[in-house]
Amino acid sequence: MTNNQLMHQYYAKCEALDITLETVKLFYLELCNEVDYNLYLHLDDEADSAIAEKFEAGMQRIMKYEPMNYVLGYSWFYGYKLFVDKNVLIPRYETEELVLNVLKYVDEYYSDYSEIKAVDIGTGSGAIAIALAKEEKRFKMMASDISQSAITVAKKNAEFNGLEMDFFVGNMLDPIIATGKKVDIILCNPPYIPSDEQLETSVVGYEPHVALFGGKDGLKYYIEVFENAKKIINPQGMLAFEIGWNQKEILLAQVKKYLPETTATVLKDINGKSRMLFIKF
Repeated sequence: MTNNQLMHQYYAKCEALDITLETVKLFYLELCNEVDYNLYLHLDDEADSAIAEKFEAGMQRIMKYEPMNYVLGYSWFYGYKLFVDKNVLIPRYETEELVLNVLKYVDEYYSDYSEIKAVDIGTGSGAIAIALAKEEKRFKMMASDISQSAITVAKKNAEFNGLEMDFFVGNMLDPIIATGKKVDIILCNPPYIPSDEQLETSVVGYEPHVALFGGKDGLKYYIEVFENAKKIINPQGMLAFEIGWNQKEILLAQVKKYLPETTATVLKDINGKSRMLFIKF
């Protein structure tokens, strides 16, 4: 069986399960890349037996709606490879835009800083913290998460990507407050999905709920940061959040309530949706 035929035999099965054909292609391509095998030059060649065996075993899991990246054991974020498992959310491409815009703000507001102290709250796999620290060498990065298992994954990813950073276990800002440390930037992509919202089977069935749901209205963890940010933020500090596409107005109202002395800006993503909130002290 050729590489092309091997993939095609799963197209109809996945289509019937409402799994995109792109998932089949991407999964096979990643397996080929792992052994430096150029799939596109060999589509009509006989499939490598080791790759084929791994592909077919993985497809059985994917057809049960297990996310492809959990099957692979890794994901890509901002060009960096990150290990992922059931203890952390799979990094989303939309969050790469948050990283990009943080870097833009850093160039604008912190151009004369020799060191920029930052903390990523609810770091999960460490995606945001790692991408920023790799892209901007002035960052002195910390990261926290309520899950020890998530921190274990994030530490592994930091080490794999050649970074040294401090990690803390605890709820939101609490472990940072306990250290007495101050930062210039607080980064946070909190759980912001309302608890009663319906999600895809692959998400709700496999990804950690503690990293998905933000209370009845999805605002619980934003408000926790708003209430406590001044305990750790330096003068001229900044908060940077990913937000739900429909949370702009309600979050701006909460900023005005809890942080009236600040300036808040909401940015749209590549799809024209309001997905990033920046708050400048």
